[in-house]
Amino acid sequence: MLAKMLGTLVVVAAVAASAQAAPPAGGSGAKQGAAPAGKKSAADAAAQQLARGRYLVKIAGCNECHTAGYAAAAGAVPEESWVLGDTVGYRGAWGTTYPANLRLFVARLSEQEWIAAVKKLQTRPPMPWYGVRELWPGDLVAMYRYMRKLGPSGIAAPAFVPPGTEPKGPFVQYPAPARK
Repeated sequence: MLAKMLGTLVVVAAVAASAQAAPPAGGSGAKQGAAPAGKKSAADAAAQQLARGRYLVKIAGCNECHTAGYAAAAGAVPEESWVLGDTVGYRGAWGTTYPANLRLFVARLSEQEWIAAVKKLQTRPPMPWYGVRELWPGDLVAMYRYMRKLGPSGIAAPAFVPPGTEPKGPFVQYPAPARK
């Protein structure tokens, strides 16, 4: 389990490097009968941006923590259940943290507030905030619009549990840091 989560952290950290990559196959907006490049309709551009946001949420590892059961189901979780947060905590020397319901989070922010929040993000483990902060504003807009399209749903994640306090629900235990 720890190896899977560490792998997810590597994937998320790599998102900044892939931000220039082309959209996934079929995500380029090129369709049979579509308008020529430079002549896309506003609807085509919006659809392409939503597809990009979905792609980024998926490949950035957001679902691995922020979607209950996603990793255990190898991604076979209905899209309407994505990024609703989770009640499984992550416990370590920092205390116990819970993956936030991102759909409720973006529902209360404007696009510019979302970008500003992500750019100054600094959270507790295991959230790889240092990699997420590297996302380009255009990618953050695409992610924001995609999550807003999913709509607010679910409940807020449990509150942080300080170190030395036993969490009430299930949690993943991280090992103590190695002593030098």
